[in-house]
Amino acid sequence: MSAVKDVIAKVKQRDPNEPEFHQAVEEVMESLEPTEAKHPEFVKAKIYDRIVEPDRTIIFRVPWVDDRGEVQVNRGFRVQFNNAIGPYKGGIRFHPSVNLSILKFLGFEQIFKNSLTTLPMGGAKGGSDFDPKGKSDDEVMRFCHAFTRELFRHIGPETDVPAGDIGVGGREIGYMFGYYKKIMNEHTGVLTGKGLEYGGSLIRPEATGYGAVYFAAEMLATRGLDFNGKVVAISGSGNVAQYAVEKVNQLGGKVITLCDSNATIVDEEGICGEKCDFVKELKNVRRGRIKEYADRFGTVCYLGNNVWDVIREQGLKVDIAIPCATQNEIDGKNAEALVKNGCICVAEGANMPSTPEAVKVFQSNNVLFGPGKAANAGGVSVSGLEMSQNSLKLSWSREEVDKMLLNIMKNIHKACLDASEAYGKKGDYVVGANIAGFLKVAKAMLAYGIV
Repeated sequence: MSAVKDVIAKVKQRDPNEPEFHQAVEEVMESLEPTEAKHPEFVKAKIYDRIVEPDRTIIFRVPWVDDRGEVQVNRGFRVQFNNAIGPYKGGIRFHPSVNLSILKFLGFEQIFKNSLTTLPMGGAKGGSDFDPKGKSDDEVMRFCHAFTRELFRHIGPETDVPAGDIGVGGREIGYMFGYYKKIMNEHTGVLTGKGLEYGGSLIRPEATGYGAVYFAAEMLATRGLDFNGKVVAISGSGNVAQYAVEKVNQLGGKVITLCDSNATIVDEEGICGEKCDFVKELKNVRRGRIKEYADRFGTVCYLGNNVWDVIREQGLKVDIAIPCATQNEIDGKNAEALVKNGCICVAEGANMPSTPEAVKVFQSNNVLFGPGKAANAGGVSVSGLEMSQNSLKLSWSREEVDKMLLNIMKNIHKACLDASEAYGKKGDYVVGANIAGFLKVAKAMLAYGIV
């Protein structure tokens, strides 16, 4: 048995009830198999065994008081996975689905994503099963303060720098940063995604969505294509989806779908201009449901279905797919429908939104497929740039940050192609992203000895 296959088997045996983590480990490790022969020193030093085990996993209770004066108790997590190339870096997610398996999968993926950016950041992830939906601002504030009362002792600007994720936007980051600042009596860059007034970076809200579209544009260019005139399906309606829509519109494409956990809207005229502004106000300010878009603009709305189910069931023509909602949202049947309906490119704006079966369908049908750790690395890239600005005590302009983001995404694309070719899988972005991200971390771990 090869070293990586042995590692996959051990992970499944050791952590039997963590399916999302198993999926992430299997996907990465299988693509790392070609590195064994070229790097026997990694096998000897058990790098493959060590990289799938977090440095530490922190689980804590979060008691807080709701608006009725009743005590509520949630569970908080921080998985500090690997800091071989820099401080731990990864988002905080507030959602009822949060559990250890999901956070380990996200933290493991973050190792390689952060490595690909070329910035000095390790991999981590955290969060809570707290649901901010339906909560008042005061309740969210009290929860964030309670969460930070425990988290503060495990983070710091040179130790672990969390950011936002699902359920954690500018409001939540502000509450957490304010409480950290109060109890530590210092103003440091310990969180990213901060408001511009207190240390945030321009382009940070846009970064993940913009980056996914920049990566898709690079993939399309390898076949002499671009976004101009292309029909694009985007899932989700939060931060990533909103700015993916904005950038697609700027590049001449037409976005026809968005969704949330309740419904999918289809607007074949295109989601642009006033419609795009409406979605931002609906989701970021009023925190409403996407169904209101259909009510406002008279479009079709499918209750209870995600974007990819609707595309399959309605036979919608789509040239490019950018899933921006959550893990495993595109299954094998949905992938087959996308291929049948003309899809030529998929760029993952979310973390692992395509199941292994879906990835196989895309790759076997010659669809350009950009995995999340490469395609959605724009967000953490600009988080890294925010850390740099905080350290230098200065701010770069919107144009400067956007230019750096574009260059980072171009470099990630090139690194994926170069690694895939060097290890005998030319054009395979999954293999290329995993190997390119892994090699930098593995060499750093090797340099440190057995620690």
